[in-house]
Amino acid sequence: MRWPAFLLASLPFLIAADVPAPPLAFPEVDRIVVAKAARTMTLHGKDGSLHVIEGIQLGDEPVGPKRFEGDERTPEGRFTIDYGNPASAYHLSLHISYPRPEDTAFARAQGRSPGGLIMIHGQPNDLPAGRVPGDWTDGCIAVSNEEIEALWAAVGDGTPIEIGP
Repeated sequence: MRWPAFLLASLPFLIAADVPAPPLAFPEVDRIVVAKAARTMTLHGKDGSLHVIEGIQLGDEPVGPKRFEGDERTPEGRFTIDYGNPASAYHLSLHISYPRPEDTAFARAQGRSPGGLIMIHGQPNDLPAGRVPGDWTDGCIAVSNEEIEALWAAVGDGTPIEIGP
């Protein structure tokens, strides 16, 4: 019979199905570039590598730069990652250095606050699995929990981030 040969040939596939994939990992990152319209985050590794995270999620009003607190827009411009928050309301978070002095001056000239606490973060801590659909943040950049864990390990304080339209 051919069954024993078939089972023997299938054994590596059956065993491989039980082995979990290794966790996502990025090399140490020295620059991040976000393209809001394309919903991508490109990580430039210190080793010269590039990695693109697709399907990033933005604020509820993703078109245009952030101007004021509550406008639900994601800022545009050059910033830095200045600290990480392991106790975030979302699965880890990396703070983006918004607002810059010019953002604050513009908002104050309009009698408004520029807002703040703009982060790259994972999904809400109370979400049992998966991702919240669509753009849903108040101006932050959301990625999957697996992606934020890899970013957490690869992105240090002071890493430049450029966010474009």
